Amino acid sequence: MKSVQTYRIIQNVMLTKNVYKMILEGDTSWVEKPGQFINITVDNGYLKRPISISDWNDTTLTIIYKIVGDGTEWMSHQQPQQILEVLVGLGNGFDLVSSKKALIVGGGVGVPPLYRLCKELIKQGTQVEVILGFNTLNESFYEEEFKQLGANVTVCTVDGSYGVKGYVSNAIQGELKDYPYYSCGPLPMLKAVFDSSNTQGQLSFEERMGCGFGACMGCSCKTLTGYKRICVEGPVMKSEEILWTKD
Repeated sequence: MKSVQTYRIIQNVMLTKNVYKMILEGDTSWVEKPGQFINITVDNGYLKRPISISDWNDTTLTIIYKIVGDGTEWMSHQQPQQILEVLVGLGNGFDLVSSKKALIVGGGVGVPPLYRLCKELIKQGTQVEVILGFNTLNESFYEEEFKQLGANVTVCTVDGSYGVKGYVSNAIQGELKDYPYYSCGPLPMLKAVFDSSNTQGQLSFEERMGCGFGACMGCSCKTLTGYKRICVEGPVMKSEEILWTKD
């Protein structure tokens, strides 16, 4: 159920130049699935900032965010013990498919919600292949964290400074094309993952959300059954229900 709660900052540290990891202490009983998100009230900001949940336990939420504007810049300066107002109970999350193997594909700040998903898949006995995409080596993060879970990890960089040169779709080759997949990242990346696969998957859409309640309709995407709101019916959609716009 959606509600506004307060959380205390336990940690707020830099992972890369513009990417930060924040741990918040508070109620986590509402979190049900990997892929859910929260909306954080920022100082002097009219709109809350939607941030995906990377991991959680009985008392804390871990989020990873990128500085992209004044709101996230403000977040990066917040210190431990400070209190944040947070709208919780948001997002439908990923449904774990029972399969021997699975492919996880994340791009940039689409990587964080896939961490807990990977943990849950491995816990149920699934062999997980992870592909992480970044523009350059200096922007990459969480490769080791995924490896520590037991996943096989491939990193792609657009400029070729690390790992596979190019986009995540360049690494989806061979039998990986037939793995059930889960992906989160910018829209062009999700379309590329969709086009590269021979099977069905789940896609988590990144979108600027105005309210988090579905009232403004500003984060809608077109599906086979009509428009769906990313903040309410999403952010996770089944790949086969998306109607992709033509280039």
